Amino acid sequence: MTMKRLLPRKLHLDGYIHPDFRGVEDGLRNQLKNYPGGAAVCVYHRGEPVVDLWGGYSDDRGTLWCRDTMAPSFSTTKGVASTLLHIYHDRGLIDYDARVAEYWPEFGQAGKEDITVRQVLSHQSGLYHIRQMIDHVDRMLDWEHMIEAIEQTWPAHDPGTRTGYHGLTFGFLVGEIIQRVTGEKFSDLVQKEIVEPLELDGLFIGAPQHEIPRAATLLFPETTRRLSQTSFGSRLEINVGRLSKLLQRLGLDSDLVSIFDALAPRGISDFDFGSPETLRAAIPAGNGLFTARSLAKMYALLANGGELGGVRLLGWKTLQEATTLQRPTGRHSVIPFDMRWRLGYHAVATTRGFPRQAFGHFGFGGSGAWGDPANELSVAMIVNSGMGTPFGDMRTARISGAALSCAKARARPAGLLTGRAVRGAT
Repeated sequence: MTMKRLLPRKLHLDGYIHPDFRGVEDGLRNQLKNYPGGAAVCVYHRGEPVVDLWGGYSDDRGTLWCRDTMAPSFSTTKGVASTLLHIYHDRGLIDYDARVAEYWPEFGQAGKEDITVRQVLSHQSGLYHIRQMIDHVDRMLDWEHMIEAIEQTWPAHDPGTRTGYHGLTFGFLVGEIIQRVTGEKFSDLVQKEIVEPLELDGLFIGAPQHEIPRAATLLFPETTRRLSQTSFGSRLEINVGRLSKLLQRLGLDSDLVSIFDALAPRGISDFDFGSPETLRAAIPAGNGLFTARSLAKMYALLANGGELGGVRLLGWKTLQEATTLQRPTGRHSVIPFDMRWRLGYHAVATTRGFPRQAFGHFGFGGSGAWGDPANELSVAMIVNSGMGTPFGDMRTARISGAALSCAKARARPAGLLTGRAVRGAT
């Protein structure tokens, strides 16, 4: 790739970009000006990296965000965990329509006997209510405790009758299915099956100690508190039933009880997703430690029929099934609208529309990653500052919209990609 250096200015930004994707650079610059902390963005188009930018600060002491900085990325992790399961489906080891209990016998109790892998992946198993499963959020650091708690839990509703976002339990469900099939540790399998074949530079769910120093510090506003432990949250929890009925009368398909049950285990306001202890554990629904570069490359492979640069992880048939829109069932619990679930991925919202074939997963705090076979595109962003929703915020949508717009406008190149460097303070 041909690149040229730029003169330093005020804003720290580094990396390279293809000229056709200047809109992505502009979007990232605006975000770095308006938010503390830092971010990294990577975009692949037609199987080639066209954006690889990083900038801002990795902590509140002014440490510059570096090329190899990783960020805790919350629910963006679910897309990686789902991809790992699809690899084993592709090998004939996991059947989407098989009962989970066929792979994990102890699961088949307390009304869970007939729950299928497909129901787990499409958030229809009714096992989102982590607040009722464990006595404190710290239990998520203990894989065996979480598995035993899930085994003993009755579903919050009849499986298959509702869609309810499994915000914190999804990864333990998917991860234990994989562990039962392979007999190997989930964290190790992520490295073996995804990271090593694709030669990724930073993608961990349960990071080794020597990689922790690469992690950016999470920077959230002081006002950010989980409702479960604030005085407002306590009062709201007392009245969730009454408020739920009011919202339903107003025509909103919501259930505040399920929101607390799924997203607010006791102690969540004091739980540090960015601490070394948390990052060393495997919480495959929410504690992935990633570079944008690694996420974008994984989704580039998925957007390219399961193969990239001579490396194939999935077959075309598996990808078609994994990314097909699942039939919604009944009411929505936890999230009061249709996320248009695939098998572990959701639809992609951008400021330039909703690409119909796109799939991925965004996360609390602003991270997100997705692929789009129709536009031969993959996009990933990691950040360490902000709060947003369980599915990212407008930063994710704006960067995604800029990348989509650039990809659609781009003329097919006659030769090799050319680009320019972005260096230093700009």
